[in-house]
Amino acid sequence: MSVALCTYNGARFVEEQIRSICAQTLPPHEIVLSDDGSSDDCVAVARRAHEACVASSGQRVSEIRLRVLQNQTALGVTRNFEQAIKACEGDYIALCDQDDVWHPEKLARLVGALQSGRRPSLVHADARLVDSQGRPLGATLFGSLAVSRAEFDQVHRGHAFDVLLRRNLVTGATTVFRRSLLEYALPFPADWLHDEWVGLVAAARGGVDLLEWCCIDYRQHGANQVGAGKLGLPGMVRKALAPRGDDAARRSVRAQLLVERLEVMAVPGPMVEKARMKLLHQLRRAALPRSRVARLFPIAREWASGRYASYDYGVQGVIRDVLAAP
Repeated sequence: MSVALCTYNGARFVEEQIRSICAQTLPPHEIVLSDDGSSDDCVAVARRAHEACVASSGQRVSEIRLRVLQNQTALGVTRNFEQAIKACEGDYIALCDQDDVWHPEKLARLVGALQSGRRPSLVHADARLVDSQGRPLGATLFGSLAVSRAEFDQVHRGHAFDVLLRRNLVTGATTVFRRSLLEYALPFPADWLHDEWVGLVAAARGGVDLLEWCCIDYRQHGANQVGAGKLGLPGMVRKALAPRGDDAARRSVRAQLLVERLEVMAVPGPMVEKARMKLLHQLRRAALPRSRVARLFPIAREWASGRYASYDYGVQGVIRDVLAAP
């Protein structure tokens, strides 16, 4: 079991995270820390925390290796995680952020889920949202994402690919996957975040399941590179009225990259066809006219096709495309 821990100026929080990894009821064999050019003493803090855990704990913790990779030039989130993951040697790989705190049973429960039932390639879980001081915010990750009972049930029934093709629910900080998945997931496309890419590839190739259980305290402190939280009505309105920019074109590129990867992965034909329909949907959205009035007919036609419901946020996607500034 390996932990891929990525850091960047995380000296404030990384000690607590290292300690929570060492306190797992199922300890990992190694922590691979990939630091993305920190200007603080994040790496030194992590080393001291690891040494302190080893010195004060039993044999199982003393066997946890810490290996450090330090980037002179920052790679960015996706490339840094790719570097850490490629360096991992365990059969199972847990992704880890620098500023969270793992609950003691995290690895035991997620690895147990990988080894039971349908034996999926990847398992992820919920998280308790906390503030910078670790105080609960009264919300969870799945709650902030407004995951529906129907989506939970789809994933549990083995239809995660359909859910994740519509929207991402996989957060790396709550994820453990089989190393064998890397044969298909690497290299990570630059236009994708590492966790949503690995999640979709796993759903297509070996299956994904989730635990409706909070496995970590997911810290929200304003400096998260990727965070969680509900937009609320004002935020949703601002998002709907925001200029379209190159978002539609970027989504088309992402969909094209997914189709190309699936075509060489020998996955079932219906999955590839669904990914192609997702690409078609994004291409048609990217081609919408600048005029709001002129958009109405092509949007209505796309809605009638069912693709907004199958490959986007349904009515929310329609509203976004109708109202978005030229």
